[in-house]
Amino acid sequence: MAENVPGRDVSEVLGIARGNVVRTRFFGRDIMAGLRNLVGGEVPEYTKLMAEAREQALDRMRADAQSLGADAIISMRITTSMIMGGSAELLAYGTAVRLK
Repeated sequence: MAENVPGRDVSEVLGIARGNVVRTRFFGRDIMAGLRNLVGGEVPEYTKLMAEAREQALDRMRADAQSLGADAIISMRITTSMIMGGSAELLAYGTAVRLK
């Protein structure tokens, strides 16, 4: 998530590398989450779901950067948005660069 690569200079900016994934909730997880909602606390079923989606979005961003010929990604960010009830998009994006 750095703005640069320590000890290296950017020789070329190749563009935006991005990777996204849209995930929906699963009925079985919803039942457990609903029960947890009554007593409060973390909902591990959704924590795991979002962690998996985040890793998949990051993997896709890395693959996109490689297809651009990048050595690195700088200024990386992750954002999420709700698509419709029960589904969310995770988007990982950053600047694909070639290093000197």
